[in-house]
Amino acid sequence: MCGILAILGIRGDPVELRKRALALSAKLRHRGPDWNGVCVQTINSEKGPTYNVLAHERLAIVDPATGSQPIYNEKGNLALTVNGEIWNHEQLRAELKDKHNFQTNGDCEPIVFLYQDHGDAFVNKLDGLFAFVISNSENGEFLAARDPIGVNPMYIGWGRDGSLWFASEFKALAEDCDRFEEFPPGHYWSSKTMEFRRWYNPPWFDEHIPNNPIDYTVLRQALERSVVKRLMTDVPYGVLLSGGLDSSLVASIVCRHAAKRVEDQERSDAWWPRVHTFSIGLKGSPDLHFAREVSKFLNTVHHEFHFTVQDGIDALPSVIYHIETYDITTIRASTPMFLLSRKIKAMGVKMVLSGEGSDEVFGGYLYFHKAPNREKFHVETCHKIKALSKYDCLRANKSTSAWGVEVREPFLDRDFLDVAMSIDPAEKMIRPAEGRIEKYIIRKAFDDKEKPYLPDNILWRQKEQFSDGVGYSWIDSLRSYANEQVSDEQIKSAAYRFPYNTPQTKEAYLYRSIFHSFFPQESAAKTVPGGPSIACSTPAAIEWEQAWKNMADPSGRSILGVHESSKPNSVV
Repeated sequence: MCGILAILGIRGDPVELRKRALALSAKLRHRGPDWNGVCVQTINSEKGPTYNVLAHERLAIVDPATGSQPIYNEKGNLALTVNGEIWNHEQLRAELKDKHNFQTNGDCEPIVFLYQDHGDAFVNKLDGLFAFVISNSENGEFLAARDPIGVNPMYIGWGRDGSLWFASEFKALAEDCDRFEEFPPGHYWSSKTMEFRRWYNPPWFDEHIPNNPIDYTVLRQALERSVVKRLMTDVPYGVLLSGGLDSSLVASIVCRHAAKRVEDQERSDAWWPRVHTFSIGLKGSPDLHFAREVSKFLNTVHHEFHFTVQDGIDALPSVIYHIETYDITTIRASTPMFLLSRKIKAMGVKMVLSGEGSDEVFGGYLYFHKAPNREKFHVETCHKIKALSKYDCLRANKSTSAWGVEVREPFLDRDFLDVAMSIDPAEKMIRPAEGRIEKYIIRKAFDDKEKPYLPDNILWRQKEQFSDGVGYSWIDSLRSYANEQVSDEQIKSAAYRFPYNTPQTKEAYLYRSIFHSFFPQESAAKTVPGGPSIACSTPAAIEWEQAWKNMADPSGRSILGVHESSKPNSVV
C-alpha cells in the first residue's frame, strides 16, 4: 500500500506549498517507505495562478526499479498519484501501446493514458484496487476515484481557502481542512461536476434479489482466478493464516499456483516459490492451533508469533493512531494484526494475502443464523459489504500499512463478487438441521475428495471472529483494563465530553479518549459510524432478534447460544 496526498486549487508561494506537501506526506510514509515524490503544477487563470500539488509515498511491490510516482504522460501535463494495484494492466497496455509510450513497467501507468483518451468515463475499465488523483496542468481539470469496495482508503477535505484535498489517511488533512470525510467507495469526484458520482453499479448494489442457482464449479473457479490475480508481485509475499476457513482457502489456492509467475501466465518459474504463512495469537489460542494444522497440510513455511495481553495494551495508542477509528471490534481485531504486521515486515515480506470479505459475501457471521428469509439475508449481506471500508477493510489495510506491508483480499475481487452476489440467497442461508452451516456453499465448492484443498475439520470449522480467535482472554482482558482506566463518573458524563456517538461502555470510552487525543476534530469523530457497536451492525438485523437491541458486547460469541463456546460444557 502506498500513501497519496493531493492539494488542488490552492494559492500561495509554490516553494512553500511544496515544503508543506512534503511535510504532510511524511505523515503517510509508513504506508510507503521505499521512495517519495511530489510535483507542483501551476494553473494559470484570469484571477492569478493557483497550484495543484500531488505527493506520493511509495511501497514498491510491482516494478520496484522504474515505478516511482507521480507518473506523467508524454507531454508532462498530466500527473498521477495513486495507491493501487491494477490486475488487468497488461491487457490495458496492449490496448494503449500503439498510441502511447510507456515509461515504466508498473501496473498503474495505464491510468494516465486512459484518462487522456477517455476522460472521466475510463474508471470502469480498471480491474483492481485503487485510490488516485490525476491532474491536468493545462486547464486545471482533475479526477479522483476509489475502488469498488473501498479496500484502499481515501479521504476528501475542504481547505479554508477553498482548496480541495485528498489523502490516504485523514491525519494528512486534519490540520489544514475545516471539514473532511471518507471518500465513498465506487465513486469518483471530477472537477467538471465537483460532486461524487458512483461509477460502480452492479445489480446487487441496489439490493436486487438474485435467483440464480448455485454452480459450485463456477464459484470455485471465480475465487481461484481472484487469488491468482493477487500473486502479481516482484517482491517476497506471504499469506495471513488464522486457521479459519477463509484464510485457509486462500493459502491453499496460493500453494497450487506459487511455483510459476502469474505475470507471464505461469510460463516461467516464480521468484519466491515457497509459500510463507503467518499467524499470531495468545499462547494456546484457537487460531494458532488450526493455523499450524493447515500449514502442515499445505507444506508452507509457517511463522507463528505470540503476543501477550500487555503487548496488546501497550500498543493501543499506536494502533488507534494508525487505524483512525475508535470502533470497538475494529480495535480489538486490529491490535494483533498490527503486531503481526511488524513481525512480517521484519522478515522482509512486503505483501500478504488475507481472507477478509467472505463473511459479508456469504453471511458467515453468527447472527445470520437468525435471518428470517432469503430477501432479508441478501439485503443484510449487501449492507455489510457496503460498510467494509469503515470496518474490516479499514482494519486490514491500516494495520498492515502501518509497517509498510500491503494486504490483498481475494474475496473482494470485483469479478468474484459478480459471481457470488448473483447466487440465490436461499442457497446461502444457514439451516443446521440440513447440515448447512455458515458459508456452506463456499465450503461445498472446495470440498474436493480426490485432491483436497483442506482437511475436513478445517473446511467445516465454525467461524471465529479474529479478535476471538487470537485468544478468548484477549477481549476479557481489554474489558478489565478499561474498567481500571475509566471511572464511573467519566461514563456518567460521557455525553458532555463526546456528544457525537457517545461511548456506552468503559472500553468504548477508553478508545474514544485515545482517539480524541490524536484527532480532536469533529470531522475525525464523524468518520466513525454511529450507533451501538454490536455483532450485528445494522438496524435491519436487530429486527431479527430484539434481544440484540441493547447488547453492548460486540463479540460474536455473545450471539445467543449460536457459537459452540457459548454453550454449556463446550470446549474450544
